[in-house]
Amino acid sequence: MMSETDADLVLRLRSEDLTALGVLFERYRAQVYRTAFAITHDADAAEDILQDTLLKVYSNAHRIDTSMPLAPWLYRVTVNLSYTWTTRHKKRWTSIESVVEHLISPMRHAPDRVMEHNEMQTLTRQAIESLPFNQRVVVVLHYLNDLDLPEIAQILDLPVGTVKSQLFYARENLRHKLGTLNSMSEVAHGYS
Repeated sequence: MMSETDADLVLRLRSEDLTALGVLFERYRAQVYRTAFAITHDADAAEDILQDTLLKVYSNAHRIDTSMPLAPWLYRVTVNLSYTWTTRHKKRWTSIESVVEHLISPMRHAPDRVMEHNEMQTLTRQAIESLPFNQRVVVVLHYLNDLDLPEIAQILDLPVGTVKSQLFYARENLRHKLGTLNSMSEVAHGYS
């Protein structure tokens, strides 16, 4: 039995076939959840955004262009819902540690190296949290979801040059924040 394409499933949704929604949910739940969590830093919010995103697939099935890939549309909805959540809650994001742990493989080093690694994770999380929302979203889509600049531009409905600029400034901001912290760490450890 061949796996149905996203377009086939959307067409089934248009005919009120809810099993197609279940297939799409299983197909995309990890990506949507991971993206929402990386942006909101809230597991409950990410779960709600996952549900809302798939409900939007169902309620907008008649408007989804089946000649185009579904994933960019899902990312756009996820980012928009995540943005809405973060602006409504205006709270300090509490943790991107699990995202960093997902991106960095487990270390098998001496205890001092593990402690240093944990400190670097905390510093990286804080630096990412301090980025403006538009830069943080581009970092999440590019590094966590491994999307290229044209894909991100399509998802965010921005010119590729704007996405490239946002990623450049995000890297510069991270380099500045983490570079300052690294140089302070080197002085503290006697490397200056």
